Amino acid sequence: MPVKPGYMKVRGNLMDLSVPKVMGIINITPDSFYGLSRSTDEEDIITVATEMIENGADILDVGGYSSRPGADEISYEEERGRVMNAVKVIARELPEAVISVDTFRSEIAREAVLEYGAAIINDISGGESDPEMFPTISKIKVPYILMHMQGVPGTMQLKPEYDDVVADILKWFGERIFRLQSMGVADIIIDPGFGFGKTAAHNFALLRRLGELSVSGLPLLVGISRKSMIWKTLDITPEDALTGTIVLNTVALMNGADILRVHDVKEAVEAVELVKRLRT
Repeated sequence: MPVKPGYMKVRGNLMDLSVPKVMGIINITPDSFYGLSRSTDEEDIITVATEMIENGADILDVGGYSSRPGADEISYEEERGRVMNAVKVIARELPEAVISVDTFRSEIAREAVLEYGAAIINDISGGESDPEMFPTISKIKVPYILMHMQGVPGTMQLKPEYDDVVADILKWFGERIFRLQSMGVADIIIDPGFGFGKTAAHNFALLRRLGELSVSGLPLLVGISRKSMIWKTLDITPEDALTGTIVLNTVALMNGADILRVHDVKEAVEAVELVKRLRT
């Protein structure tokens, strides 16, 4: 079985992944599924970003396009305006912050990195939505989060089907990892895409068998924070799903997650610390 790399290159420095990292979610959208994660003006953005950094976030993930099931599409211009303003403000006020941009549009990725200092691109479509994304990542030379999604956000949860969810996703990753590496992309992080074209049963199978994804030899990101696999299972709301999130994040860490993408940074950092102590 391949050994995962211990580092990825971020802003000219090596980020040590031997201890899992925490990525804080900053949604610059009015309609994300978890209302308390929404930041729509500069003061909100800086307040949230500062609190996340103070609580131990290693990465801030900025998104301007809601990807919740059934979300409305928005124009390139609207997404660009939201994202560039947020990245600019965070880079100005928190110059040491490592900023990831959550986008499937290659032009937004390129501009965010080359003009505004973003350091990572997080693509929920895994290059499917924009054929120029892979060539762009090859040129701008930043870590790329390759996420699996079956379908598109508007319809992905209508009837997702797999022969074997883990095997099917591994095959999907293998084809795209080969293409990216052939284009000279050095730092690829894989994300199985919990909740993106997957039923609750698919999601729990993925989490249970998460270790099988280590066959890729690449860092693994898990994003299950306050998702419906938690709150629908427990018959609660996203606002009440923190305890469930902590439990499943801990399971993810025990099963090999290298990065946790979360709304609640402090709790995730504490989970990482406790799991680290179990391994020493």
